[in-house]
Amino acid sequence: MKGYLILDFSIKDFSKFKEYIEKIPAFINKHGGRYIVQGVVPEAIEGDWQPERVVVLEFPSNKHAKAFLADPDAQPLFSIRHSTTQSKLILAEGCL
Repeated sequence: MKGYLILDFSIKDFSKFKEYIEKIPAFINKHGGRYIVQGVVPEAIEGDWQPERVVVLEFPSNKHAKAFLADPDAQPLFSIRHSTTQSKLILAEGCL
């Protein structure tokens, strides 16, 4: 089953976040992932969830998604995301 990383985030420092935007796709590709939704401003339809931006990444499996998150070479980029955004990240297994 496929693994989906879903990121809900707001950017605090775009000038520093740009490095993450430019370099993270190589690591996503390295682990077999691809963007399904890339940094869009979503429309809230129901409930009180008000994300500012959303990213959805699809990986061949949860194992691949976790390998992406654990990639030692990507850790400096994750540190950039953590310091320049306010974010929430979940991993969900897909049914396809």
